[in-house]
Amino acid sequence: MIYSENGEIRPRGIVVGPRSRFAQALASRRTALAGEAAAAAVTADGFHEIPTWDLKDHHGRTIADLVFVNRFVGGAAAWAESDMDNIDKALAAAMSDSALQSVMGQYYSDSISSRALPRAVVDLDAPGGSRFFKDQVEELAGQLFLSGVLGDNDPGQCVINMMLPPGVILVDGFSPGFQPPPGAEEEHSRRTRALVKIDDDDGDSTHGLGGYHGSVHVTKGNRTVTTYYAVGVFSEGSNGIVQFNESWENVVATFYHELNEARTDPDVEDAVRFNDESKVGWYSEIGQGEIGDLPINEADRGLAPISAIFRSVKLADGSGDVPVQLMWSNAVHAPATAG
Repeated sequence: MIYSENGEIRPRGIVVGPRSRFAQALASRRTALAGEAAAAAVTADGFHEIPTWDLKDHHGRTIADLVFVNRFVGGAAAWAESDMDNIDKALAAAMSDSALQSVMGQYYSDSISSRALPRAVVDLDAPGGSRFFKDQVEELAGQLFLSGVLGDNDPGQCVINMMLPPGVILVDGFSPGFQPPPGAEEEHSRRTRALVKIDDDDGDSTHGLGGYHGSVHVTKGNRTVTTYYAVGVFSEGSNGIVQFNESWENVVATFYHELNEARTDPDVEDAVRFNDESKVGWYSEIGQGEIGDLPINEADRGLAPISAIFRSVKLADGSGDVPVQLMWSNAVHAPATAG
């Protein structure tokens, strides 16, 4: 677990580009990652085995039967129909592929599944060059939940994907002047202290941030509902994580990362809010990260080529390829294309 100097836990649900400024800033807060010297064996996918990095079950909740819904922010004019079609098709295929899912299945006692709800666009003004902050992300997630995007599905099994349009910058921080609601000041202080700073400023997608997942507590009627979300940028040029030839492929890889982290560690945001390690699901103290972080950490330390982590993978049913970022497999102690 990542701890602060005063003992607060600081796990993060973010995806950052290998060797980016954001990755460097995040690494500077970590203790040295142990175990590389013993990484002699090589897996079938060509990665060094690092058993000491394996994920540990902290017994927080997980999501076995995942439902997700894609919301394209900025309205139809901000998106090419072909990009939305490609993202929808590839992400749904990757999340339900039997080989890729076999990597995820090892972290559950029973079978797992994944399915996508119909997509839609969100008519929210988000011009190119604008900055989208964490409080705005959470406000939108709450609004989308209350608008019924999850239908009659159990919100505890669902993730709302918010895909930002080309040119919008995602900030890992709160908007200037933001004030938490009364009674949430201490929680907000903990969350603020957990943010990664770059040159004393909030890190953002121009520094290599691709997206993050989290949760927000929404009041509906007389009850409070935990709503899970993932948010990511349209990675191209100097914005986000650019590892594929087509920008839509970068989006798919980012959300593949976030959805798999959201299902294995959904309450990571509450772990920070309440400084409660029991909220954490699968996490590696030594590798310092969630299931999608460890492969990037391996690339950051020169133990694997970046192109092997972000890659197109053939679907098990033979229907084509999908662009993904590989997840960590405890079974082989390394990133893997199958369990």
